[in-house]
Amino acid sequence: MIYSLNGTIIHSEPGCVVIECAGVGYKCMVTMNTLRSLPRIGERTRLYTQMLVREDAVELCGFSTPDEMNCFKLLTSVSGVGTKVGLAILSELRPEQVALAVSLGDSKMLTKASGVGNKLAQRIILEMKDKIKKLGVPSETPEPGIPAAAVASASANLSQAVGALAVLGYTPDDVLPFMRDIDPELPVEQIISLTLKAIGKQ
Repeated sequence: MIYSLNGTIIHSEPGCVVIECAGVGYKCMVTMNTLRSLPRIGERTRLYTQMLVREDAVELCGFSTPDEMNCFKLLTSVSGVGTKVGLAILSELRPEQVALAVSLGDSKMLTKASGVGNKLAQRIILEMKDKIKKLGVPSETPEPGIPAAAVASASANLSQAVGALAVLGYTPDDVLPFMRDIDPELPVEQIISLTLKAIGKQ
């Protein structure tokens, strides 16, 4: 399994890039969000990868962050969501937006992606919400250590953020310590984004 590539970009086009590592060029399918975040041709970068093995081909998908990679894995575990649709969703939405859409049951947000109709969007929400339940995400009451202001004024925002982050594979114990210094009255999506940034700095 190839977990990541660290090398020089030698080719780039909509939907894919080629990263040269130790003289070998690896072609990676990428989302538009990843493509926009990459440096120019000739510069070095790191991509987190997911290897796809089929009867007729072995392909790599590349992602700018582990969160995008993990979100792709979860999306493609849903019945009816293949590589093309998974990449299309993450080209239109950032991982935290996908997580929030699933957590809130917002199928309209998911249908912004090419190839995702309302029926498939609802299936994505249903199957990914089942994964959240298995993680035991709290519904209303924050864990000890969350600022008192959160309980008083915005426990719902924090609770939604914790639930949304579960879509990306994080348990409450993983994320709650990083939420202590975040204003609980911020919009849910911003809480999610700031939490992911804090986790990424570890």
